[in-house]
Amino acid sequence: MEREQELAKLINVLRRTSRTAMQSEWTGNAQDAAAFCTDQYNRVLARLKELDANVSTVFEPLPVGSSLTVVAMACRQLAAYYEDECGSAKGFGRSYGFNFDPKMFKEFWDKSAREFEDLGEFIRESIDEWVNQRKGRGRPEESRAGVPQRGPSSMSVVISRLSPNHILSAAWRLPI
Repeated sequence: MEREQELAKLINVLRRTSRTAMQSEWTGNAQDAAAFCTDQYNRVLARLKELDANVSTVFEPLPVGSSLTVVAMACRQLAAYYEDECGSAKGFGRSYGFNFDPKMFKEFWDKSAREFEDLGEFIRESIDEWVNQRKGRGRPEESRAGVPQRGPSSMSVVISRLSPNHILSAAWRLPI
């Protein structure tokens, strides 16, 4: 495999390892993930040292007990070291596995902006009622049998105010 191709693949592994480490940290799955991500970083670093001896002057292998946050930072820094050579992640707006297509978003926004405005207006109109219900004011009186009378749920009120055209027109545009 030619050097540039292998560098690109190794940098991609670093970016994904960084992302995985941060997701594992946030979700609390740190047990096995920390050891795996540390080992992965160290293996990629060892291979990069074989390809480029200069990298060893700046980066060192991570110790076995490194946290997921440290692994994520080390992966991002090592990937950044090669950005001028390999370039940043492919495509506009792409970073660490996330891709944002501005043309598609503009098209979506042009078609859906009015629905978002309607939703915002509905929220502004309904927020006082919701706050009153959450704070206990405006609770319905108890019936004679001692069972509280309940009105429609907040979600059913939202759904009743949105027309089927609003829901369908927004749903068919969302990428799956």
